[in-house]
Amino acid sequence: MRYELMLPHQIRKAIAENWPVVLPLGVLEYHGEHMAVGMDTLAVVKTLELFEKEADIVILPAFYYGAASYAVAPPEGGGSVQVGGNQLAPFAEGLFFSLLRIGFRNIHAIIHHQTENFTAGMPTDLAFKAAGRQAIFRFLEKQRGEGWWGSETMADYYAGHAKGENFFNWVQVHPLMSAAMNGQYPFDHAGIGETSLMLALCPEAVDAGRFADNTSWYTASASEASAELGRKGVAMILEHLRALLSA
Repeated sequence: MRYELMLPHQIRKAIAENWPVVLPLGVLEYHGEHMAVGMDTLAVVKTLELFEKEADIVILPAFYYGAASYAVAPPEGGGSVQVGGNQLAPFAEGLFFSLLRIGFRNIHAIIHHQTENFTAGMPTDLAFKAAGRQAIFRFLEKQRGEGWWGSETMADYYAGHAKGENFFNWVQVHPLMSAAMNGQYPFDHAGIGETSLMLALCPEAVDAGRFADNTSWYTASASEASAELGRKGVAMILEHLRALLSA
């Protein structure tokens, strides 16, 4: 369900049944002359809309204003919007803290931008990962008081942790494309891989008539894109989301 359309009784039901609450997280970034600047975020939004048809989830309004950087192209005339990680972190902490106050305990942010180095992290996902941890600590201290972890009520913490009980999993950040997709589907920037995803998920975000206007190395393979290839990528992404959001 779209969070902005939910009524309070529906929110209470989602809390009681521990539905995943998912934030589509992304950027606005130049993706060649042939593709929309919102590609990274649109890929998350559109695959979550497909996943929503098979599972109970809450989809938060998408956040498009991450750290695009100007590594690909300068912003003038190209459209990239850059908000640094230091500015993102306070917003993200406030958002996650508010969601915890509401009662959600199964919160996820899904990102596609710059996730080829997801283990090491990039500015947007690092800001939201750190903010998630900070929000959990802040919430637990507000709820249980200082010294909450050291109290006798937490004596079974490590035993519970071994069983998979971990309140630090209340907020998690994931890449849209799993590491298992490496070598199985093209990972690129505005090339055959991303262009095919958009042709499958959001064809209005691609203008094939503009392929010839591209002059950058990273867009060289874009003209080879197809909706058929994109659908194969979407199927792999949905399998990844099932593993993440059905646990």
